[in-house]
Amino acid sequence: MIGALSEARGNGQALLVTVVLHSAVIAFLVLGWSQQQALPEPAPSMLKTRLVMLPAEPLAAPPAPVAPAAPQPVAQAEPQVVIPAPVPPPIQARKLEQAALARKRVEEKKQAQLEQQHIARQRVEQAETQRLQALADAAAQQARVAADNARLARQSAAAGAADVRQYLPISKQAPDYPQRALDKGIQGDCTVEYSVTPQGTVDNPKVVGNCHPAFIRPSLVAAATFRYQPRVIDGQAVTVPGVRNTFHYKIQ
Repeated sequence: MIGALSEARGNGQALLVTVVLHSAVIAFLVLGWSQQQALPEPAPSMLKTRLVMLPAEPLAAPPAPVAPAAPQPVAQAEPQVVIPAPVPPPIQARKLEQAALARKRVEEKKQAQLEQQHIARQRVEQAETQRLQALADAAAQQARVAADNARLARQSAAAGAADVRQYLPISKQAPDYPQRALDKGIQGDCTVEYSVTPQGTVDNPKVVGNCHPAFIRPSLVAAATFRYQPRVIDGQAVTVPGVRNTFHYKIQ
């Protein structure tokens, strides 16, 4: 119940305030309208004018009409478009620099490879030249050896062509007469051919021509005991091939 009384009291106060405000507005409007009716009307103002006459001036002849000039065509210049050079950003500049360095490294590597290949080819060519030179030297040495052998062969042939019968041993031993041949009364000759070494000894004796078989062995044994004065040609002892000696077997 106390709440209801408080609410009724509030509503009454609001109603009272509203009535007071409306009364004030109406009083203000009425007061303003009465003051406007009481103001006196203003007196009308008068304007005075005076007419002044000026001498008339001769009127100038109107200018002759001028024909409008034909419009001249205006050449329109072609617009020039200036494209500014792109300024590479720092990242792009670094990429370009890295690409340039990479190309430089590749070119240096290729140049180094070319130089190595050139050096390798020079080494191969030098080795081939040395091999060919060695072959040429060996061929020249073989030619010199062949020439020396040919000279010695000619010297030996010249010595053999000499009268070997005059090339007599300085020491020799007579062969033994075979007892079998004595018993049978066999006689004959046996020729033995051999080479005389630079030391004057007999080398490779062999029987040539017709020789009785009984005289072969004693003839070879006797020829092996022969000693000769070494044959010297151009200050050098040489082998004398084709020396022969004939053994005579006769019964006294």
